[in-house]
Amino acid sequence: MAVLRMSTIILVAILAATAMVCIAIISSNALKTDSEQSALTAFYTPPELFETTPGTLLRLEALGTEVAGAHSYRMLYVTEDGQGNAAVASGMAFVPVQNATTPRPMVVWAHGTTGQGYSCAPSRSAEPLSQLSEFIPTAITRGWAVAAPDYLGLGTPGLEQYLLKEQEVRDTVNSIRALQAIPGSETGNNFAVFGHSQGGHTALWTGHLSKQFAPELNLVGVAASAPAAELTSIIDHQWNSVVGWVIGPEVMRSWPAGYPNLPVDSLLTKAAQNNYQRMAQECIADAAVEGQIRQELFNESFFVENPANDPIWALALADQTPPPFPANLPLMLVQGTADQVVLAGPNADLQESWCASGSTINALWLGGVDHLKAAQVAGPSVTAWLAGRFAGETPPNTCNEPPPRSLITVQ
Repeated sequence: MAVLRMSTIILVAILAATAMVCIAIISSNALKTDSEQSALTAFYTPPELFETTPGTLLRLEALGTEVAGAHSYRMLYVTEDGQGNAAVASGMAFVPVQNATTPRPMVVWAHGTTGQGYSCAPSRSAEPLSQLSEFIPTAITRGWAVAAPDYLGLGTPGLEQYLLKEQEVRDTVNSIRALQAIPGSETGNNFAVFGHSQGGHTALWTGHLSKQFAPELNLVGVAASAPAAELTSIIDHQWNSVVGWVIGPEVMRSWPAGYPNLPVDSLLTKAAQNNYQRMAQECIADAAVEGQIRQELFNESFFVENPANDPIWALALADQTPPPFPANLPLMLVQGTADQVVLAGPNADLQESWCASGSTINALWLGGVDHLKAAQVAGPSVTAWLAGRFAGETPPNTCNEPPPRSLITVQ
């Protein structure tokens, strides 16, 4: 018995020491990142007075990361907040060096969850193309201009409206308008959107709401990789997992801005109440490490219970879940079967329900591919599909092919 007790004490000590080392590394990285970000403060600080027309390009400078055949920029532009007031957002833009022979098509890249701290914004990141490495080169080769918004409050002052549809779409269409204003962009009004994870949610809602916020733009197609779409189903599966610690803080920090009556503290454990505001502003890799330590080493859950069981949250989740597209708006749906974050099962449900409603879907199922790799693996295929949409070709429809449920790791 004494040996067992001693072994337990040693194991606990090892786990605690491991946790402390990980937390120390995270803290050290944060200090280094803060120092690196100080050089960008001037660019990302909004001017005191600015033209308030949505889509106005306020600032433009070289990104510092080269893309072959393209001018690469970081940009500051005018969008609108949830009350329709002028606000300033940031992002990236990529314009081919070669002159356009016809008005240049445009694509919006909507990125996945990054965390809400300034340094988490892709345009402020040390690796701004980390999610774009397989898509941008092929898009530039085809002569397209690409906008990659950070989202309002991510990179610039304010609170990111994480997974809140209207803000996502405002930031998306206004980044396109800013792209059009870049000298030499030579763009028309045709655009498409390609989003991953959180950005998949953005992309799907852009399909529904872009005409409301930018009636002059013509959306030709939507591509969504591992989209966070079936929100209730995702939460049903993930609320008590490590994913709750990674995504939960951002939702709990953002959603009360859109739904003021949402209960928050009553759904959170004490550990979550004490830490979610801070963790929401950690970049995603650090948040994942801390969440794993809390969940798996210290047995700390984020939620007390499933938020989807709360009637007020259930209504909000339903409101933020995109309905099927009409048949004349084609969708390319990409999903990895080994995804452990945005699980493949809910998006298999989406494919079946949207097809049953008459949507035009080209589904690409990637066997054995996880969450982070899905957009990169699918990049060339998405580019080829988008080229067909810009060319006005009849979109492919795979609705007669059911999702490969037997290959899905987690249903």
